[in-house]
Amino acid sequence: MCRALKLFSLSTAIIFPLLLNAQHIVYSEPQRDDSKRTDFEIIGKIGGKFLVFTSNRSDNNISVFGNDMKLQQRINLDFLPDRLISTYFIPYPDFCYMIYEYQKKNTVYCDAIKINGQGQKISDIMNLDTTRIGFAANNKIYTVVSNENKQKIMLFKINSKDPKNFLFTTFLFNPQLELIDRHRLYMPMADRNETFTDFALDNEGTLVFGKFYRSSSSDYVSNVSIVTKGPVADSFSIKDIGTGDRLLDEIKIKIDNNNKQYIITGFYYKQKRGSIDGLYTVIWDKATDLKLKESTTVFSDELRAAAKSSESSLKMAFNDFFINQIIIKRDGGFLLISESQYTTSRGGYFNRWDYMYGSPFISPMDYYSYPYYNPWNRYGYGYPNNIVRYFAENIMILSLDNNGDLEWSNVIPKSQYDDESDNLISNRIMNTGGELHFIYNQYERRNILLSDQSVSPEGKITRYPTLKNLDRGYDFMPRYGKQVSASEMIIPCFYKNYLCFAKIEF
Repeated sequence: MCRALKLFSLSTAIIFPLLLNAQHIVYSEPQRDDSKRTDFEIIGKIGGKFLVFTSNRSDNNISVFGNDMKLQQRINLDFLPDRLISTYFIPYPDFCYMIYEYQKKNTVYCDAIKINGQGQKISDIMNLDTTRIGFAANNKIYTVVSNENKQKIMLFKINSKDPKNFLFTTFLFNPQLELIDRHRLYMPMADRNETFTDFALDNEGTLVFGKFYRSSSSDYVSNVSIVTKGPVADSFSIKDIGTGDRLLDEIKIKIDNNNKQYIITGFYYKQKRGSIDGLYTVIWDKATDLKLKESTTVFSDELRAAAKSSESSLKMAFNDFFINQIIIKRDGGFLLISESQYTTSRGGYFNRWDYMYGSPFISPMDYYSYPYYNPWNRYGYGYPNNIVRYFAENIMILSLDNNGDLEWSNVIPKSQYDDESDNLISNRIMNTGGELHFIYNQYERRNILLSDQSVSPEGKITRYPTLKNLDRGYDFMPRYGKQVSASEMIIPCFYKNYLCFAKIEF
């Protein structure tokens, strides 16, 4: 039945009425060369085709799938060097850019190529920058960020040779990869325990990130500043956001391009080594470069009861929750999605105090890491001499208004775990404009089934029937899935230890 949906008004959504048909899945055929050891990235829907990048050591390919997920072409990228350090794809409707980093002798290169919907290169190789280093290494030097409408692309690198004065080199490009601006800027670092949040680029080309301090004796965040660099600025603007004596956890920053504001938020504590008490939010005005609003949301006992796992108390209900995503609403409010994530091993229980900086889960295709101070890649894929069990449990959704005040909250209950790998657990969000669908694996009668629960703009949770055409033998990895259109998502999966991909149509 077709009807006009009440729009979610989310900045990341493609907004138009959709057909509310049951979800349907089609699968690609497993390829002999692609296994559990294959690195991959879902590029997106380009020219009506679905493109996926796969890498098996020095064998790099782009697979082109049709609407039925049948393989149409598998293009070998023989122009790439033997060993890539990192890759980053920026998809457009009819082409994509592949930006990649590699090392030859004592020089690290960052190059780019333009690829069409058939997986074929349609430009010469473009060298964006080179860096001479004094040693052989596979460390990632370059970071790429693009803005929401993909009209600005920034490449930057950070030299931390002087620990008290980091040197940033930034390159700002237009959609044709023509250089708009290049700058070398210094960032004063008062202490070795200072670090940064994720980096983001707004629609005007301003680089935005947070800078904060964690002492060696505490896991808490203090001295939080917001750092911005305008598209042609030759210096950083560094402003203390004024958290005072609050004890904060991980800090997340999200750009609100519609209202030209920056959302800075994170969980907070009332005392050291205490439990999470609520959410702290600052709304920063871009035009004045000043704090516009500040709010604190205290988590109620009712919300704690809904969010806690069976083994935790009300007081400790949120101690294993990590912020996964922030979605901006058109009116300046936002949705905050967090998930309970932790690990156990024969050596004991690991919580957020052991992780120091955020979630315990590590993505093998995370190209947002930073070379010198990246807080995410700490343990690798396991703990020595221990069997590690990864858990991903309840999902909490908070809706906050444009003052940072809580409008509603809800929890999607789930319980997931896996040993030695987190590939099959956690979730991925599909934004259909009228609902947010949470896709995840769930055990039912000893079988792992792909489940779908959605949340409406008013916070109502709907559990959908099991997805149609769920063939036995497929192990889905929804956390690595990608929304490729207003009504389609590609999810990687394993079939008899071979990598393949499934398309879900909503």
